[in-house]
Amino acid sequence: MAASEKSEKSTTSKSDAVYRTLKRAILDQALAAGTKLPEDSIGERLGVSRTIVRQALARLSGEGLVELRPHKGACVAQPSLQDARNIFAVRQALEALVVDTLAGKLTPQQLRRIEAHVDAEDLARASNSANSIQLAGEFHVLLAQLTDNDVLARYVTEVVSRSSLILSLYGRPHSSDCAVSEHRRIIEALVNSDHKTACSLMHEHIDAITTRALLKGNPEKDFPDLLVAYAKAEGL
Repeated sequence: MAASEKSEKSTTSKSDAVYRTLKRAILDQALAAGTKLPEDSIGERLGVSRTIVRQALARLSGEGLVELRPHKGACVAQPSLQDARNIFAVRQALEALVVDTLAGKLTPQQLRRIEAHVDAEDLARASNSANSIQLAGEFHVLLAQLTDNDVLARYVTEVVSRSSLILSLYGRPHSSDCAVSEHRRIIEALVNSDHKTACSLMHEHIDAITTRALLKGNPEKDFPDLLVAYAKAEGL
């Protein structure tokens, strides 16, 4: 491999790692909505160039997690309550399509994969609430991926990410038991080829997530130190 190709591959790998580091920090609520994301500070803390940071921020902006403001730099996105309502409305429609597509069509292997994921949610809920929330979101992404519809999966992944950010802004604590039991009922409807019940359960599930919203303040945090643990997990 030529030196230029190695350099390009290394840059791409670092950009991916920075992207994942920032995304996890945002979705885990370590970085509050509105937190400024200066390229130089992030690059210095993570040991990468500003160009690499800029690439990662551009990807996050495309997912609606970061706002790129002309002449003001980047910050964690701050969706309004109206934005939240719009996003969850779109999410309901997309996920209804997901379960309608999957009802009666899950292979034994796919079913085992979904059930294993929900079992992991169940195990995580008592010991690690942050991981539990992450797994709950990944359940929806997994269902979308199983449809083999790449466009649908991409849109669901984006709205789930945006939903997680919204919940970090407006959400109030809730029992993860509810999410796990709701997920299991959705799986049961899919296995039973019950399109109507699956769509109804998913609608109620997303509606329940939406109605958990409660406005709360989020003081800006000193993000560089918070990013260290995430960066180590990505090999930075």
